[in-house]
Amino acid sequence: MAFLYAMPGAVAEGLIWGLMAIGVYISYKILDIADLTVDGSICTGGCVCAVMIGSGAPVWLSVAVAFLAGMLTGVVTGLFHTALGIPSILAGILTQLILYSVNLAILGGKSLIAIDPRANQLILHMSDNPMAIVAAGLIIVCTIIGLWLFFYTEVGLTLKSTGDNPDMSRAQGINVKLNKVVGLAIANGIVALAGALLAQYKGSANINDGRGAIVIALAAIFIGLSVSLKIKPNFVVSLIGVVGGGVVYYIIYTFVILLGLKTDYLKMLSAIIVALFLAVPYLKGEYFQKKKVMPMPSSPEPDHLGGGDTNA
Repeated sequence: MAFLYAMPGAVAEGLIWGLMAIGVYISYKILDIADLTVDGSICTGGCVCAVMIGSGAPVWLSVAVAFLAGMLTGVVTGLFHTALGIPSILAGILTQLILYSVNLAILGGKSLIAIDPRANQLILHMSDNPMAIVAAGLIIVCTIIGLWLFFYTEVGLTLKSTGDNPDMSRAQGINVKLNKVVGLAIANGIVALAGALLAQYKGSANINDGRGAIVIALAAIFIGLSVSLKIKPNFVVSLIGVVGGGVVYYIIYTFVILLGLKTDYLKMLSAIIVALFLAVPYLKGEYFQKKKVMPMPSSPEPDHLGGGDTNA
Protein backbone atom coordinates (compact mmCIF):
# COMPACT_ATOMS: atom_id res chain seq x y z
CA MET A 1 0.00 0.00 0.00
CA ALA A 2 2.83 2.37 0.88
CA PHE A 3 4.49 1.54 -2.44
CA LEU A 4 1.36 2.48 -4.43
CA TYR A 5 1.09 5.71 -2.46
CA ALA A 6 4.72 6.53 -3.32
CA MET A 7 4.37 5.69 -7.03
CA PRO A 8 3.30 9.17 -8.29
CA GLY A 9 6.31 10.76 -6.62
CA ALA A 10 8.62 8.09 -8.05
CA VAL A 11 7.23 8.63 -11.56
CA ALA A 12 7.49 12.44 -11.30
CA GLU A 13 11.09 12.37 -10.09
CA GLY A 14 11.91 9.60 -12.55
CA LEU A 15 10.73 11.79 -15.43
CA ILE A 16 13.01 14.62 -14.29
CA TRP A 17 16.00 12.29 -14.11
CA GLY A 18 14.96 10.81 -17.45
CA LEU A 19 15.22 14.31 -18.94
CA MET A 20 18.68 14.58 -17.41
CA ALA A 21 19.56 11.20 -18.94
CA ILE A 22 18.64 12.56 -22.40
CA GLY A 23 21.44 15.09 -22.00
CA VAL A 24 23.89 12.35 -21.03
CA TYR A 25 22.65 10.24 -23.97
CA ILE A 26 23.66 13.03 -26.38
CA SER A 27 27.23 13.17 -25.09
CA TYR A 28 27.67 9.46 -24.38
CA LYS A 29 25.90 7.83 -27.32
CA ILE A 30 25.83 10.47 -30.07
CA LEU A 31 29.16 12.26 -29.50
CA ASP A 32 30.83 9.17 -28.01
CA ILE A 33 32.22 11.28 -25.14
CA ALA A 34 32.12 10.16 -21.52
CA ASP A 35 31.25 13.56 -20.04
CA LEU A 36 31.47 13.78 -16.26
CA THR A 37 30.54 17.48 -16.23
CA VAL A 38 26.94 16.52 -15.55
CA ASP A 39 27.47 15.98 -11.81
CA GLY A 40 28.21 19.71 -11.65
CA SER A 41 25.97 21.10 -14.41
CA ILE A 42 22.76 19.61 -13.01
CA CYS A 43 23.55 21.35 -9.72
CA THR A 44 24.33 24.57 -11.59
CA GLY A 45 20.88 24.50 -13.20
CA GLY A 46 19.20 24.02 -9.83
CA CYS A 47 21.26 26.71 -8.09
CA VAL A 48 20.69 29.32 -10.80
CA CYS A 49 16.96 28.59 -10.91
CA ALA A 50 16.55 28.71 -7.12
CA VAL A 51 18.48 31.95 -6.69
CA MET A 52 16.63 33.70 -9.51
CA ILE A 53 13.22 32.59 -8.25
CA GLY A 54 14.20 33.70 -4.76
CA SER A 55 15.15 37.13 -6.09
CA GLY A 56 11.71 37.55 -7.70
CA ALA A 57 12.46 36.58 -11.31
CA PRO A 58 9.73 34.82 -13.32
CA VAL A 59 9.97 31.03 -13.23
CA TRP A 60 10.19 30.68 -17.01
CA LEU A 61 13.10 33.14 -17.13
CA SER A 62 14.84 31.32 -14.27
CA VAL A 63 14.57 28.02 -16.15
CA ALA A 64 15.81 29.60 -19.40
CA VAL A 65 18.85 31.13 -17.67
CA ALA A 66 19.55 27.79 -15.96
CA PHE A 67 19.54 26.13 -19.39
CA LEU A 68 22.00 28.72 -20.75
CA ALA A 69 24.22 28.32 -17.68
CA GLY A 70 24.30 24.59 -18.32
CA MET A 71 25.27 25.17 -21.94
CA LEU A 72 28.15 27.35 -20.74
CA THR A 73 29.46 24.53 -18.57
CA GLY A 74 29.44 22.25 -21.62
CA VAL A 75 31.37 24.87 -23.60
CA VAL A 76 34.03 24.98 -20.88
CA THR A 77 34.44 21.20 -20.98
CA GLY A 78 34.47 21.25 -24.77
CA LEU A 79 37.21 23.88 -24.88
CA PHE A 80 39.28 22.01 -22.31
CA HIS A 81 39.03 18.95 -24.55
CA THR A 82 39.39 20.47 -28.02
CA ALA A 83 41.43 23.65 -27.53
CA LEU A 84 43.75 22.41 -24.77
CA GLY A 85 43.94 18.76 -25.80
CA ILE A 86 42.80 17.43 -22.40
CA PRO A 87 41.16 13.97 -22.58
CA SER A 88 37.37 14.23 -22.43
CA ILE A 89 36.99 12.34 -19.15
CA LEU A 90 39.59 14.50 -17.41
CA ALA A 91 38.12 17.67 -18.98
CA GLY A 92 34.72 16.81 -17.47
CA ILE A 93 36.26 16.13 -14.07
CA LEU A 94 38.09 19.46 -14.12
CA THR A 95 34.92 21.36 -15.05
CA GLN A 96 33.01 19.47 -12.36
CA LEU A 97 35.54 20.55 -9.74
CA ILE A 98 35.35 24.15 -10.94
CA LEU A 99 31.57 24.05 -10.80
CA TYR A 100 31.53 23.05 -7.14
CA SER A 101 33.08 26.41 -6.25
CA VAL A 102 30.95 28.24 -8.83
CA ASN A 103 27.73 26.67 -7.51
CA LEU A 104 28.70 27.53 -3.95
CA ALA A 105 29.23 31.14 -5.06
CA ILE A 106 25.84 31.18 -6.81
CA LEU A 107 24.22 30.03 -3.56
CA GLY A 108 25.98 32.86 -1.74
CA GLY A 109 28.22 30.55 0.25
CA LYS A 110 25.27 28.55 1.59
CA SER A 111 24.89 24.82 1.06
CA LEU A 112 21.13 25.05 0.43
CA ILE A 113 18.54 27.59 -0.71
CA ALA A 114 14.83 26.87 -0.32
CA ILE A 115 12.11 27.71 -2.85
CA ASP A 116 8.73 28.56 -1.39
CA PRO A 117 6.02 26.99 -3.60
CA ARG A 118 3.33 29.14 -1.97
CA ALA A 119 5.06 32.40 -2.87
CA ASN A 120 5.99 31.33 -6.42
CA GLN A 121 4.02 29.80 -9.26
CA LEU A 122 6.34 26.87 -9.89
CA ILE A 123 6.20 24.63 -12.95
CA LEU A 124 6.04 21.53 -10.75
CA HIS A 125 6.29 20.62 -7.08
CA MET A 126 6.15 17.47 -5.01
CA SER A 127 3.02 18.72 -3.24
CA ASP A 128 1.05 17.96 -6.43
CA ASN A 129 2.58 14.90 -8.08
CA PRO A 130 -0.08 14.36 -10.78
CA MET A 131 0.45 17.90 -12.07
CA ALA A 132 4.21 17.45 -11.74
CA ILE A 133 3.98 14.35 -13.96
CA VAL A 134 1.98 16.26 -16.57
CA ALA A 135 4.35 19.25 -16.52
CA ALA A 136 7.50 17.13 -16.70
CA GLY A 137 5.94 15.01 -19.45
CA LEU A 138 5.12 18.07 -21.57
CA ILE A 139 8.64 19.46 -21.19
CA ILE A 140 10.11 16.08 -22.16
CA VAL A 141 7.88 15.83 -25.22
CA CYS A 142 8.92 19.33 -26.34
CA THR A 143 12.58 18.46 -25.72
CA ILE A 144 12.41 15.23 -27.73
CA ILE A 145 10.61 16.96 -30.62
CA GLY A 146 13.17 19.77 -30.58
CA LEU A 147 16.09 17.32 -30.60
CA TRP A 148 14.47 15.25 -33.35
CA LEU A 149 14.07 18.33 -35.54
CA PHE A 150 17.60 19.54 -34.75
CA PHE A 151 19.42 16.27 -35.35
CA TYR A 152 17.88 15.93 -38.81
CA THR A 153 19.17 19.31 -39.89
CA GLU A 154 22.53 19.64 -41.62
CA VAL A 155 24.21 20.76 -38.38
CA GLY A 156 22.63 17.92 -36.41
CA LEU A 157 23.70 15.32 -38.95
CA THR A 158 27.29 16.57 -38.80
CA LEU A 159 27.15 16.18 -35.00
CA LYS A 160 26.05 12.57 -35.45
CA SER A 161 28.78 11.90 -37.98
CA THR A 162 31.35 13.43 -35.61
CA GLY A 163 30.43 10.88 -32.97
CA ASP A 164 30.21 7.98 -35.43
CA ASN A 165 33.48 8.57 -37.27
CA PRO A 166 35.46 11.72 -36.41
CA ASP A 167 38.29 10.90 -38.84
CA MET A 168 35.94 10.54 -41.80
CA SER A 169 34.06 13.68 -40.73
CA ARG A 170 37.31 15.60 -40.58
CA ALA A 171 38.21 14.34 -44.06
CA GLN A 172 34.86 15.64 -45.34
CA GLY A 173 35.72 19.15 -44.10
CA ILE A 174 33.57 19.06 -40.95
CA ASN A 175 34.84 21.06 -37.99
CA VAL A 176 34.97 18.18 -35.52
CA LYS A 177 36.24 20.31 -32.62
CA LEU A 178 33.45 22.84 -32.99
CA ASN A 179 30.87 20.05 -33.19
CA LYS A 180 32.11 18.54 -29.95
CA VAL A 181 31.80 21.89 -28.18
CA VAL A 182 28.29 22.44 -29.57
CA GLY A 183 27.21 18.90 -28.67
CA LEU A 184 28.51 19.17 -25.11
CA ALA A 185 26.80 22.55 -24.74
CA ILE A 186 23.44 21.10 -25.81
CA ALA A 187 23.87 18.04 -23.59
CA ASN A 188 24.73 20.03 -20.47
CA GLY A 189 22.02 22.58 -21.21
CA ILE A 190 19.43 19.78 -21.03
CA VAL A 191 21.07 18.44 -17.86
CA ALA A 192 20.86 21.91 -16.26
CA LEU A 193 17.22 22.18 -17.38
CA ALA A 194 16.54 18.96 -15.47
CA GLY A 195 18.38 20.45 -12.50
CA ALA A 196 16.11 23.51 -12.57
CA LEU A 197 13.03 21.28 -12.60
CA LEU A 198 14.44 19.11 -9.81
CA ALA A 199 15.06 22.16 -7.61
CA GLN A 200 11.47 23.29 -8.10
CA TYR A 201 10.11 19.79 -7.49
CA LYS A 202 12.00 19.37 -4.23
CA GLY A 203 11.60 23.00 -3.20
CA SER A 204 15.32 23.60 -2.74
CA ALA A 205 18.72 23.66 -4.41
CA ASN A 206 21.52 21.85 -2.62
CA ILE A 207 25.23 22.04 -3.36
CA ASN A 208 25.35 18.21 -3.29
CA ASP A 209 22.32 17.63 -5.54
CA GLY A 210 24.43 16.49 -8.49
CA ARG A 211 26.60 13.99 -6.66
CA GLY A 212 26.27 10.63 -8.41
CA ALA A 213 24.03 12.03 -11.15
CA ILE A 214 26.08 10.40 -13.91
CA VAL A 215 25.43 6.96 -12.40
CA ILE A 216 21.66 7.55 -12.32
CA ALA A 217 21.74 8.80 -15.92
CA LEU A 218 23.72 5.78 -17.13
CA ALA A 219 21.33 3.46 -15.33
CA ALA A 220 18.38 5.15 -17.09
CA ILE A 221 20.16 4.91 -20.46
CA PHE A 222 20.99 1.23 -20.20
CA ILE A 223 17.61 0.27 -18.80
CA GLY A 224 15.81 2.24 -21.52
CA LEU A 225 17.95 1.15 -24.46
CA SER A 226 17.77 -2.51 -23.49
CA VAL A 227 14.05 -2.32 -24.21
CA SER A 228 13.66 0.44 -26.84
CA LEU A 229 16.27 -0.95 -29.26
CA LYS A 230 14.34 -4.22 -29.39
CA ILE A 231 11.14 -2.36 -30.31
CA LYS A 232 12.35 0.05 -32.98
CA PRO A 233 15.97 1.21 -33.02
CA ASN A 234 15.63 4.87 -34.02
CA PHE A 235 16.47 8.19 -32.41
CA VAL A 236 13.07 9.18 -31.01
CA VAL A 237 12.28 5.73 -29.63
CA SER A 238 15.70 5.64 -27.98
CA LEU A 239 15.05 8.98 -26.25
CA ILE A 240 11.63 7.79 -25.07
CA GLY A 241 13.27 4.62 -23.82
CA VAL A 242 15.88 6.63 -21.90
CA VAL A 243 13.12 8.63 -20.16
CA GLY A 244 11.29 5.38 -19.41
CA GLY A 245 14.53 4.02 -17.98
CA GLY A 246 14.67 6.96 -15.59
CA VAL A 247 11.13 6.21 -14.41
CA VAL A 248 11.86 2.49 -13.98
CA TYR A 249 15.03 3.29 -12.07
CA TYR A 250 13.20 5.54 -9.62
CA ILE A 251 10.40 3.03 -9.14
CA ILE A 252 13.03 0.42 -8.22
CA TYR A 253 14.79 3.01 -6.09
CA THR A 254 11.58 3.83 -4.19
CA PHE A 255 10.72 0.15 -3.75
CA VAL A 256 14.13 -0.59 -2.24
CA ILE A 257 13.84 2.37 0.14
CA LEU A 258 10.44 1.12 1.31
CA LEU A 259 12.00 -2.29 1.96
CA GLY A 260 14.12 -0.56 4.58
CA LEU A 261 17.51 -0.22 2.89
CA LYS A 262 19.65 2.37 4.66
CA THR A 263 20.18 5.56 2.66
CA ASP A 264 23.92 5.08 3.12
CA TYR A 265 23.76 2.23 0.59
CA LEU A 266 21.70 3.95 -2.11
CA LYS A 267 24.72 5.09 -4.13
CA MET A 268 26.02 1.53 -4.03
CA LEU A 269 22.63 0.33 -5.28
CA SER A 270 22.83 2.75 -8.21
CA ALA A 271 26.29 1.49 -9.12
CA ILE A 272 25.16 -2.13 -8.92
CA ILE A 273 22.19 -1.47 -11.22
CA VAL A 274 24.48 0.15 -13.82
CA ALA A 275 26.99 -2.70 -13.49
CA LEU A 276 24.27 -5.30 -14.04
CA PHE A 277 22.94 -3.63 -17.17
CA LEU A 278 26.48 -3.24 -18.49
CA ALA A 279 27.35 -6.84 -17.74
CA VAL A 280 24.20 -8.54 -19.05
CA PRO A 281 24.95 -8.02 -22.79
CA TYR A 282 28.50 -9.31 -22.31
CA LEU A 283 27.45 -12.33 -20.26
CA LYS A 284 24.62 -13.04 -22.68
CA GLY A 285 27.04 -12.94 -25.62
CA GLU A 286 29.50 -15.18 -23.83
CA TYR A 287 26.75 -17.67 -22.94
CA PHE A 288 25.32 -17.90 -26.45
CA GLN A 289 28.77 -17.99 -27.96
CA LYS A 290 29.59 -21.06 -25.90
CA LYS A 291 26.27 -22.62 -26.86
CA LYS A 292 27.03 -22.11 -30.54
CA VAL A 293 30.47 -23.68 -30.35
CA MET A 294 29.87 -27.36 -31.09
CA PRO A 295 32.51 -30.06 -30.61
CA MET A 296 34.18 -31.11 -33.86
CA PRO A 297 33.20 -34.65 -34.86
CA SER A 298 36.14 -37.06 -34.82
CA SER A 299 37.10 -38.41 -38.25
CA PRO A 300 36.35 -42.15 -38.65
CA GLU A 301 39.34 -44.41 -38.77
CA PRO A 302 39.70 -46.46 -41.96
CA ASP A 303 39.11 -50.20 -41.61
CA HIS A 304 42.14 -51.08 -43.76
CA LEU A 305 45.06 -49.09 -44.98
CA GLY A 306 44.70 -50.36 -48.48
CA GLY A 307 40.97 -49.98 -48.54
CA GLY A 308 40.61 -53.21 -50.62
CA ASP A 309 38.89 -56.53 -49.99
CA THR A 310 40.99 -59.06 -48.05
CA ASN A 311 39.17 -62.02 -49.55
CA ALA A 312 41.01 -62.65 -52.76
